[in-house]
Amino acid sequence: MVTDDYRGYQKGVYVRLRKTTAPHFQIPQAHRPALQNAVACCILLFLHLDALVRKNMASPKKTQLSATQVDLYDKLIATHPEIERRGAANPYTSLNGNMFTLLHDSRRLAIRLPQDQREEFLKKHQTTLFEAYGAVMKEYVAVPDSLLKNTKELRKYLELSYQYAKTLKPKPSKKKS
Repeated sequence: MVTDDYRGYQKGVYVRLRKTTAPHFQIPQAHRPALQNAVACCILLFLHLDALVRKNMASPKKTQLSATQVDLYDKLIATHPEIERRGAANPYTSLNGNMFTLLHDSRRLAIRLPQDQREEFLKKHQTTLFEAYGAVMKEYVAVPDSLLKNTKELRKYLELSYQYAKTLKPKPSKKKS
């Protein structure tokens, strides 16, 4: 059985406590319009602050790839006739659903390499693993701009990447409904 405990009038508010629940407040009729205005102001303030936070946290604008980079990437892909370039905004190559190169809008080329070749590439070209949107892509290396311009040397890494992609388990294709 739930019993009520009336504590009486305290500072202009009637307080009724139930033994099984949190306090329940009754606002006197005279104070309700002021309280409603205060609540409305708090809601408007919250909505305004929420809009400001969303505006400031909006994703950064994507940088456009330069025509030169895309041309260099296309030139590299053309050295291997079996490989088809895909993607308009972010050009990439894939085999059996597994991507193995990517020209990202951060203006960096990423190549997927097997573990031993990846470590050798990182040491030789003094670069890092590729990072996109704050996430490190563990199998991809970031290709330095100077190497992107050297199609002859980069061609062997493209071949290694292509051969590595052949060894990966095929991903099921997504059929459009």
